[in-house]
Amino acid sequence: MKYFRLLIGIGSIVLTGCTRTIDTVSTPVNSPLPIFAKPPISPPSIATRATPTAPSATVTTPSVAPLPTPSIPVEVGDYQVINELKQPQFMAQSSDILKAASLPNSKVSFNPADLLVVLKSTRKYFKNKLDSDEDLQREGILGTQGVKVADIVKTLDFMVLTLQQDIKAKRPIRLQDPKFLNTNFRSIQWTAFNPTRKEEKRVRMTKYAVFTHSGSRTPTKEFNAGLYALKPDTDVETIRLKYTKQDVLTNIYEPKGKEFGMVEPLAYLDREGLESALMEGTVLIKFTDGTSEFFNVDRNNNIPYIKGLQPNDQKRYWYFRPVNAIKGYGGTIQTKISLKPGVTFAGDVLNIGLGRIVVTENLVDGKLHLRMGIIADTGGAFLPNLHQLDFLAGVFGSKEEFAEYTRKLPEYTKAYILVKR
Repeated sequence: MKYFRLLIGIGSIVLTGCTRTIDTVSTPVNSPLPIFAKPPISPPSIATRATPTAPSATVTTPSVAPLPTPSIPVEVGDYQVINELKQPQFMAQSSDILKAASLPNSKVSFNPADLLVVLKSTRKYFKNKLDSDEDLQREGILGTQGVKVADIVKTLDFMVLTLQQDIKAKRPIRLQDPKFLNTNFRSIQWTAFNPTRKEEKRVRMTKYAVFTHSGSRTPTKEFNAGLYALKPDTDVETIRLKYTKQDVLTNIYEPKGKEFGMVEPLAYLDREGLESALMEGTVLIKFTDGTSEFFNVDRNNNIPYIKGLQPNDQKRYWYFRPVNAIKGYGGTIQTKISLKPGVTFAGDVLNIGLGRIVVTENLVDGKLHLRMGIIADTGGAFLPNLHQLDFLAGVFGSKEEFAEYTRKLPEYTKAYILVKR
């Protein structure tokens, strides 16, 4: 947890540091996902970090003056929607958003091996963090339909077991059979709710990706924007909360900088590459020495993403760590959920919920097309957000390649959430 604007047709990308929102004007077609290629490196080892010490009383988080936001009319409902800071934003009427339904009779599309990876990683996160991560303990708006967190865990367990059995036996995948799904799961249709655009009832499906960028292991004239890792042997909380992105870009962590030696330099990008890495949360860097490596966001400076503010002006800064896979939601690199393109959505983990299984429905070349994925990632653009999902499309060498691929995907979708009966 991913986790500038790229114009695609008349759409645009709106992304944050570990925040994704990609608009595309698209014509749906049934095309395969891009192949996820491993970089030519060995998986890096990640040292276990000591528990961070609490920040001292003299440390203050840099303040950000909020931009004016559109006024949201007062709503009457049975569910209180909260934002990233757990503050109430507006009321929603759950019966207008969620209702019982059945999946249509069409085979559900997904890569079984990839979905199994993300399901198992998400289930592991629930197992290890349910007692300590308060966000996991939230039922969200599904709680108004009687869905408990225990039901989500049961859903993950059943799906993992079912997929493992079918893959091992090399038999048809039961989770792709709508009759099996309707028999074993509650299907809850999700109608989009956006208090500033009430007329749109379909869930918006934006897209995000991991991009490759050229970079250097040492600063150069071209590559001078640093990715840094927090050191386990320093006062981590103090250093990470102390500076804005703009402060970091003044080279405070470089030789002659006032904080030289306090963090570990990982890589250097140009400014566009840095903003892309901060927005997407994961970046594949092709170094000038011929090697390449994945890096993923680890922890940020606790400055909220400000909607409407240009990416270069955002003050949130993320510290990174090397990884051997795309990573999503989680408190630290060691606990983040491993993601796979084609079966992963980013969404509102506070109000919709982490680990929720989503099936999307669209017409593709005049035929009904269902796709299954799991909410395993998030970002500031989704807190709060009851009207949008962000689809992890793949790993791309350029934004032009990404634009060409996503142009074929639907911009809006009918959506269902599956819960084990």
